[in-house]
Amino acid sequence: MTSPDALATLHPRLPSPLREVRDDRFARHGVRLLLKRDDLIHPDLVGNKWRKLAPNVTAAHGRPVLTFGGAYSNHLRATAAAGRLLGLATVGVVRGQELADRPLNPSLARCAADGMRLHFIDRSTYRRKADPRTLAVLLRAVDAEDAWVVPEGGSNATAVRSCAALGAELRGQADVVAIACGTGGTLAGLAAGLGPGGRALGIPVLKGGFLSTGIRSLQEAAFGGPRGDWHLDDRFHFGGYARTGPELDAFAADFEERHGLAVERVYVAKMLYGLVALAEEGAFPRGSTVAAVITGRPFP
Repeated sequence: MTSPDALATLHPRLPSPLREVRDDRFARHGVRLLLKRDDLIHPDLVGNKWRKLAPNVTAAHGRPVLTFGGAYSNHLRATAAAGRLLGLATVGVVRGQELADRPLNPSLARCAADGMRLHFIDRSTYRRKADPRTLAVLLRAVDAEDAWVVPEGGSNATAVRSCAALGAELRGQADVVAIACGTGGTLAGLAAGLGPGGRALGIPVLKGGFLSTGIRSLQEAAFGGPRGDWHLDDRFHFGGYARTGPELDAFAADFEERHGLAVERVYVAKMLYGLVALAEEGAFPRGSTVAAVITGRPFP
């Protein structure tokens, strides 16, 4: 059985470090920039992956953990690593039946090496994965009907309540706290934990404008209703999930050189790019402090 004591043996670095960096793109507008280094919480369960997975593996009470993701899912990699570290069986349901007949890419190969059982399904079935009947069929197919099911991205009520601790760690430290958003679970908890006067800014990395509804639903499930002051700016997705391009790559490389921080491209680079653009637009009043949550780092 996985307990909080077992998680403590992994020695997470909590609260994660918070440090100020000098960046003239903010300083010339009278804005301080802080980096909240959640990427330093644990070498294998990086950033918000720790915050979302730790309470879920505890809730599993030793049962297998089954979750979902695409072929390059950081969430699948983190879940597989948690299984290896804690002696917990893990099952990854992967989007794309066609992948079953191909050699595993480096990301899925790492999952398998960490002991995760991979089960590939077609994209139509994957879209229906939250339907109770579809889920029941999946659980039978992998012989894991007693599994603790964690949704894609790890965002459920258990995870959102845990992410409120991130807000509590930043309470009173900044006027605006920014975070990149995939499923929105970390933002939902962050906003709740910031308390009165704290503002959370989410930078979605997917296009579509659908995330607000999901965040409201997660807060309803976790807290019984809306919590905190949060909003989204969906201008910085660069075409969609995992889309980058020369402009974003050049920005990330420049930020790395300025501040000695390895910038993860799918999430973190887009959030930092958005903050620089907002500072140039005058979105932050002079005298403001902005904290950027570094939720991950580049995987090798």
